[in-house]
Amino acid sequence: MGKIIFYEDRNFQGRYYETSSDCPELTSYLSRCHSCRVESGCFMVYDRANYMGNQYFMRRGEYSDYMSMMGMSDCIRSSRMIPMYRGNYRMKIYERENFGGQSYDLMDDCDNIQDRYRMNDCMSCNVVDGHWLMYEQPHYRGRMMYFKPGEYRNFRDMGWSGNRFMSMRRIMDMTFNELSECLGFFLFFVPIHFDPEDHHFVPLKLYNGFVQ
Repeated sequence: MGKIIFYEDRNFQGRYYETSSDCPELTSYLSRCHSCRVESGCFMVYDRANYMGNQYFMRRGEYSDYMSMMGMSDCIRSSRMIPMYRGNYRMKIYERENFGGQSYDLMDDCDNIQDRYRMNDCMSCNVVDGHWLMYEQPHYRGRMMYFKPGEYRNFRDMGWSGNRFMSMRRIMDMTFNELSECLGFFLFFVPIHFDPEDHHFVPLKLYNGFVQ
């Protein structure tokens, strides 16, 4: 489960509010918010109430002055926790609204749909598995939007002022430290060696932390 703490002032000063769930209206708890700390998990934050306006992705870390760090022009007004996910990722993207035009199945990150698929636009999509971020420009630049499993016939109904996306990536929400905490032990890099028969690197077997 994720956890985020919002602070009134920069550098984690002033009154604070912490939550492990969605928050549609942060001003119900704080009059303003100028810094935050994500203790675990991943969150989307919004500069308008009820998950509207510009969206920003935050993973585990400290944001002592997120407005200057992330280029935000306004305070956080609402936030949404992104559920932890361990399964496969799959999304079908469409060139036109209402699932029209060319379509392609996507199971990994794509930094430019025009280069990969010769698509000029992505104007609707069906997220089958996993949680994704989509960006209005290639190479994961520009404004972003969070997508969970579901059908999205167009993006205007979601409050998106544009009508297309050009790059998308999977939300892989577990860092090494977070995974080690969940498992209850420290993670170490696993030694590897080159297998000449299979022509690739494989991990060595470990027993109580030692190479067999």
